[in-house]
Amino acid sequence: MRTYQLRRYKITEGKMSGFTAWLNNTLIPVRQEFGFRVEFQLVDKETSEFVWCVSLAGDEAEFLKVQDQYNNSAQRAKAVETLPKCIESMQISFVEALDLPE
Repeated sequence: MRTYQLRRYKITEGKMSGFTAWLNNTLIPVRQEFGFRVEFQLVDKETSEFVWCVSLAGDEAEFLKVQDQYNNSAQRAKAVETLPKCIESMQISFVEALDLPE
């Protein structure tokens, strides 16, 4: 069983490339240390929206437990120090994966 968290960010216009470079080079390696896996990343250039999905083996309670450890870690704190000031808003929710029809 895996739990999936969908994350949607509105990024300040013109800041997307700096944000994605920071995310992929700085933050995601830290998330991976805690067992998270990035399922996908999407950019909507028209709306300057960044959408990504993070998953973790286990149920939602396990995800929240590990997320709390991650959020309170020194590694994350250090990574966030260099976060570009560009996230205008975010929407985060747990989602369910469905099997695609063949």
